Amino acid sequence: MSTPTRLAITDPLLQPFQLAHLTLRNRIMSTSHAIGFGEDGMPTGRYQRYHEAKAAGGIGLTMFGGSTNVSRDSANTFGQLSASDDRIIPYFQEFAGRVHKHGAALMCQLTHLGGRSQWRGDNWLPTISPSRFREPLHRGFTKEMQVEDIVRVVSDFGQAARRCYEGGLDGCELHIAGHLIGQFWSPTTNQRTDDFGGSLENRARFGLMVLEEIRRLVPQSFVVGVRMVVGEGDSGTMPDEEYLAMAKILECSGLIDFFNFTYGRIDTEVGLARYMPGMSLGLAPQLRPVTNFRRNVSLPVFHAARINDMATARYAVSEGHVDLIGMTRAHIADPNIVRKLSEGVEETIRPCVGATYCSWHGSCIHNPAIGREDVLPHMIEKTDAPKKVTVVGAGPGGLEAARIAAERGNTVTLFEAASRAGGQLLLAAKLDMRRDLIGIIDWRVSELERLGVTVHYNAFAEAQEIADTKPDTVIIATGGVPDRMQDIPGAELGTPLWEVLEARSPPDGDVIFYDGTGTTAGLNGAHTLATAGASLTYVTPDNTAGAEVSYIERPLQMRAFYKSGASLHPDLTLRRVARAENRLRLSFENSYSGETIEMSCDTLIYEHGTLPVDELYLELVGAARNCGLPDLTAWTSAQPQPKSDGEGFDLYRLGDATSSRDIHAAILDAARLCTRL
Repeated sequence: MSTPTRLAITDPLLQPFQLAHLTLRNRIMSTSHAIGFGEDGMPTGRYQRYHEAKAAGGIGLTMFGGSTNVSRDSANTFGQLSASDDRIIPYFQEFAGRVHKHGAALMCQLTHLGGRSQWRGDNWLPTISPSRFREPLHRGFTKEMQVEDIVRVVSDFGQAARRCYEGGLDGCELHIAGHLIGQFWSPTTNQRTDDFGGSLENRARFGLMVLEEIRRLVPQSFVVGVRMVVGEGDSGTMPDEEYLAMAKILECSGLIDFFNFTYGRIDTEVGLARYMPGMSLGLAPQLRPVTNFRRNVSLPVFHAARINDMATARYAVSEGHVDLIGMTRAHIADPNIVRKLSEGVEETIRPCVGATYCSWHGSCIHNPAIGREDVLPHMIEKTDAPKKVTVVGAGPGGLEAARIAAERGNTVTLFEAASRAGGQLLLAAKLDMRRDLIGIIDWRVSELERLGVTVHYNAFAEAQEIADTKPDTVIIATGGVPDRMQDIPGAELGTPLWEVLEARSPPDGDVIFYDGTGTTAGLNGAHTLATAGASLTYVTPDNTAGAEVSYIERPLQMRAFYKSGASLHPDLTLRRVARAENRLRLSFENSYSGETIEMSCDTLIYEHGTLPVDELYLELVGAARNCGLPDLTAWTSAQPQPKSDGEGFDLYRLGDATSSRDIHAAILDAARLCTRL
């Protein structure tokens, strides 16, 4: 890392912190999460490189292994690691070496999922819990634990912690909320009448036995903590005062070194969406209850829940609300946060916009290098042979192509037909719960200004304007226009969602919204229009609304949908639209029965993806040295495209200018092409 600036030296986020016997170089951390990069339950190279990038970027502590299983009957159901045998120790050792060489600390989260598991998991074993119950989210009935099961699982926790220690890790944390230890805590999931049920002390017994066994097997210098909630919120089953009492029991035991506090519940779809908040909720939605709770404990406190921006993180630490602030998804967007803070260039930090793309697809919506560290670098290197690069289109893909090409040292010219950058994303940001997407554009526009890229707005580029730039490489990122469903008779009587959003006012009368894609645009579009006053019926050929929306976003979007008064009709494919007097008559086919369903409305609005704006690309293909096609082997490995013979330019197109996809796909296209351009 570079020499810190004077401002960075006084930044509260960059001050060291003594955690038990471990000195952390700053107050910024990444909390444990299940990113899904492991192989056969092991943190192999891809998993390690993902966390190593954060360590190289200056983070103080990176925690990994969200829901790492300690027992064979805690199943791998969402890409967790398994620390249930010694096979993991060499992986831990390699992992620790990678992270420690950059000066960061490394810890693993350990757990037994109990009833949060699923019997159809990797080992097909019955799930266990204090008492028989069925978690709504994971849907498996459990077996009530016998005392022998309790003894076995306690031993499994201890052995897993030993493996962490022998693997060279700095510590571990136990996940309590909603997992097996938390199921013992809760009077709802613990109906036992023996020494492990009933009173608060009895319900705490299992967790204390686990901690005692861990402390018996690891030295005192090995840091041990717990991740627990300070309350469950609405519809909670365990009172807040009992969580405080449990925290007091843990603190007085002398068995733990820190608390990692969160808020909410994870056993329902809506609960999990609030527990892992995306852009549908405000920044730092859990900080206030955590702050109120921490006044009652004296051990160090960590917290992470949509702490995306530096101002909020700095406030939380400087005001003593927390000792370490978790910026987990912020580091997925930009693993170099601490380095940039230290160098006094905070404004260049790529923002987390809260799209929850990482939870669904294991990559950031606008940082394609995450999880692809072996192919795409987080830091762009300068080229030894600068070129002239012309980009047409200032949507996400075009902006990213221009940004990376300029970072490489190339001379970049960008043409945009509209008066401002953004493309389709400007419309997406008009949707309820999606407004923060604009940060994807704002950051790139700022970066292009910093890099001195020449941008021509209100410029409908044609072949001659491009030729005048004397380019070596031309990149077409002109995006798409709404697919108007021309294969459906009468579809021209409908209106694409895109045009309705541009009109800025909901249509009058009865509206049928036909979502032919199942993406977030359709579901968000429907409840945005209904909330604005449209009398709306949502119809989709899928078996549910928002079939492609992430499990973090969809529950809150569905809640907004139902609150808007819209009605839902799944499993119906639009076959025909006709005018009947002053209304539209729509014919649908049931996807399962084949039955024809007739509906009528005043206005049909639809979302059906896009068609490429490719006229300019097709016009230029004949003049391009490479016929406008990339070498796919080089493209997917982000290697330089083969050199083309002859005079002229190489031609490429990105994102929706090729086919209807999403923001991440467009930005990934740009990164793969331009990282070594």
